[in-house]
Amino acid sequence: MHQETFGYTRDNKRVDVFTLTNRSGLRARIMTYGGILLSLQVPNYHGKVHDVVLGYNNLEDYIRYNPYFGAVVGRYANRIAEARFTLNGVEYRLTPNEGHHHLHGGIRGFDKVVWSAEEARTNKGTGIQLVYLSKDGEEGYPGNLICKVVYSITEANELRLDYEAKTDKPTPLNLTNHTYFNLAGHDSGDVLSHVFQINADRYAPVDNYLIPTGQIKTVKGSSLDFTQPTCLASRMSLMTSGYDHIYVINKRPGTLSLAAKVHDPASGRTMEIDTTEPTVQFYTGNCLDGSITGKGSAVYQRHAGFCLETQHFPDSPNRPEFPSTILKPGKTYRQRTIYRFYTE
Repeated sequence: MHQETFGYTRDNKRVDVFTLTNRSGLRARIMTYGGILLSLQVPNYHGKVHDVVLGYNNLEDYIRYNPYFGAVVGRYANRIAEARFTLNGVEYRLTPNEGHHHLHGGIRGFDKVVWSAEEARTNKGTGIQLVYLSKDGEEGYPGNLICKVVYSITEANELRLDYEAKTDKPTPLNLTNHTYFNLAGHDSGDVLSHVFQINADRYAPVDNYLIPTGQIKTVKGSSLDFTQPTCLASRMSLMTSGYDHIYVINKRPGTLSLAAKVHDPASGRTMEIDTTEPTVQFYTGNCLDGSITGKGSAVYQRHAGFCLETQHFPDSPNRPEFPSTILKPGKTYRQRTIYRFYTE
């Protein structure tokens, strides 16, 4: 593991970067600002490595404008309707940052804070543990929440994310990572040639504001069906702008199971995602429009990357029909997501 300083925030907090590597050439760089995955070097079928995640060259660009490139997202990933919820008879009003709604933890979510960091040894190798104290009332949430995220790389070419949190008051909690992937390389254009398979027979429909309706429907016979390997290009003409959908993973609650598999025919790179979470949000970079110049002067056009965000259902605090996301004092929140890479 290697540590270096990446820069300083506007209030003069130092931001460090930690580099994790394995013997096969897999290399991840993680930043303490936002818990952001800055880069991920992955070998292709010739053994040549390329950075497969979108992002910026410098800290100031992440601070100035970041569409959640590589970030840890919380306290609540995705949306909470009308930026409010009621818990134990008390209404809590959150910071609205997407119209009337609350998105990805608010104006200053976990993606915009500096985490403390220390080396973490796991049973699979060495990693980096990030820690953040979210204070009672931050963005409107109740409770002092201690959140830990461990990034680690294994010799099986896995990037593992282990999350843990504790609180002193009941609070909703839903964490994810918002990395934009392009398995051909972050600077290689769009991801339309990628082949996707999502282990989900069902999805959660949303309204025009991307708030779940509370229904669960089958994907069978629709353009949302990725239960078999499907080239993204063959489906995009059927979509108004692209995919931004909540898939209900075929799994038993709490078990570590396959969520998705993605293959890039040009490089041979394949990524599998295992998770303990019940859903995965599939997003195809619909809002990228060429206005962002990223690493190596790459211009990110529409669909330049995709996200597969493992998480709980959006708006669960207002939807009793969804699994509870309330963390209580004395309990420990834990979840794991594994990104596994190989060529075929």
